[in-house]
Amino acid sequence: MASPSESVQHFPKIKAIKTFLIQGVGSGGDYHNVEGGHWLIDSKISTPMSQYERYRKSRTSWGINVLGSFCVEVQASDGIKGFATGFGGPPACWLVKEHFERFLIGADPRDTNHLFEQMYRASMFYGRKGLPVAVISVIDLAIWDLLGKIRHEPVYKMIGGATRERLDFYCTGPEPAAAKAMGFFGGKVPLPYGPGEGAEGMQRNVDFLRKHRESVGPDFPLMVDCYMSLNVPYTIELVKRCQDLNVNWFEECLSPDDIDGFELIKRAHPRTKFTTGEHEYSRYGFRKLIEGRNLDILQPDVMWVGGITELLKISAMASAYDIPVVPHASGPYSYHFVVSQANSPFQEYLANSPDGKSVLPVFGNLFTNEPIPEKGFLDVSILDKPGFGLELNPSVPLIDATNVLNPAPEKPLPLSHEPQHDKSNGVLNGDSV
Repeated sequence: MASPSESVQHFPKIKAIKTFLIQGVGSGGDYHNVEGGHWLIDSKISTPMSQYERYRKSRTSWGINVLGSFCVEVQASDGIKGFATGFGGPPACWLVKEHFERFLIGADPRDTNHLFEQMYRASMFYGRKGLPVAVISVIDLAIWDLLGKIRHEPVYKMIGGATRERLDFYCTGPEPAAAKAMGFFGGKVPLPYGPGEGAEGMQRNVDFLRKHRESVGPDFPLMVDCYMSLNVPYTIELVKRCQDLNVNWFEECLSPDDIDGFELIKRAHPRTKFTTGEHEYSRYGFRKLIEGRNLDILQPDVMWVGGITELLKISAMASAYDIPVVPHASGPYSYHFVVSQANSPFQEYLANSPDGKSVLPVFGNLFTNEPIPEKGFLDVSILDKPGFGLELNPSVPLIDATNVLNPAPEKPLPLSHEPQHDKSNGVLNGDSV
């Protein structure tokens, strides 16, 4: 009779981890690293920087695309590789190599909770939110991709299995009428003006939303993305002025840190739906949002919040309060999560075409087979491939970050107290020789 240890199948360990940068724009996990003129960066969109006139015209003017995309490859001892993309650029690659790699090499990739905890706790003194957690997220996604490939299973089957046969989408873009024409069940538009643009900006916001309501009819779900740009009084006034427009929800009205503010706007408009969560991080960040019950939908981004591993914990907390979890964008990474969760009724599609009026892959040309919604929905069976099912496009110019992070100097760098000889002009420390 076989002992328990003999009956358990040997599982590969993590052997190596590599990071890559993507040359150019329009490819990978940084949504905003796109060509100039794209609606995401160069249309009128209210942001936290809209209070400064010089930064209102384009979101790239204040640096929304400054980090860029990066990719993580996790290789197992049997040669199988997991792969994922996100945002963070060179700083993200540096964190993977110089900090997080130590927790991964030799580890069992099935120990996702353990690996997340080690990376999160080790970076707590400078992390907890923002870039460090976003980097951990991409590592986590690459590990889940690896697990699926080793097991020959799609990720959604490893985190609960299918809860439906079809995944429905709403579309975020500049023209809700285009979303309706493409078959999406709803459309979300970015609010164009912020509090810093005064009473005229407020009226223009109302006129803008009224125009879009008229373009799609009275019953088509219309949502408004405020991108952390408003404050409590402005939100209360805006919602009041739009009560006849049947707005389905107002999203991310306040700073992510103004948790008390969400209570105030909900108290002022108890019948209006408010959502947030795109720029919140980890289960700790979502705990108060969930407990307050002032939000109608939570919208974590799986590429930022801590990966699949942490998103599952957030979803479990939210389900106990009957608060739906509808992830922000993230393409197929979100699709696998949503179809496995009864508490996630639908998914966002972030329009990636320059004019926002057609359906293109969320990650550009990074993958050859990224699934995209057709007529506003996706058949779940299309996700039935190992891991996240994404095949890397060999023509994408990936740059191995190893040489970027550790360039070999042509000659040893002198110490600060040593004289520096400039061979080009025969000058030593500024003196002639």
